[in-house]
Amino acid sequence: MIKNNRKNIIKLATASVISCATTILLPAKIYALSYLEQGVLAARAEGQPETIFGVNGIFTTITNTLLFAVGTLSVLMIVVGGIRYVTSAGKDASVTKAKNTVLYAIIGLIVALLAYAAINFILQTLMPGVGNGWTNI
Repeated sequence: MIKNNRKNIIKLATASVISCATTILLPAKIYALSYLEQGVLAARAEGQPETIFGVNGIFTTITNTLLFAVGTLSVLMIVVGGIRYVTSAGKDASVTKAKNTVLYAIIGLIVALLAYAAINFILQTLMPGVGNGWTNI
């Protein structure tokens, strides 16, 4: 019985200390975050986006740039595969390599588009109105 009382007293004391520490430290944390936010905004360059997500956000810009790079690389690899196919001179190994180049380039493009769609779906599901899909909200 005495051990249970000691455990309860220790639990109560621990909860009290945590509660007091939270009450004391929370305003200090809010105060520090406001100064941190002011510092971040002061370091922001002219024309730099303020948000991470959204139509003009940093995440959106990075995603669009990567999607453009993947699309460009896929088209380039399709052209390379076409040139390989034309210059294969009927050799089975060369034809197979050329077909695989075109096939993998198309698969890569499809995977990139599906990843783009999945990211926008997740963003719009978790934060409605934030994703930059084909129909901007």
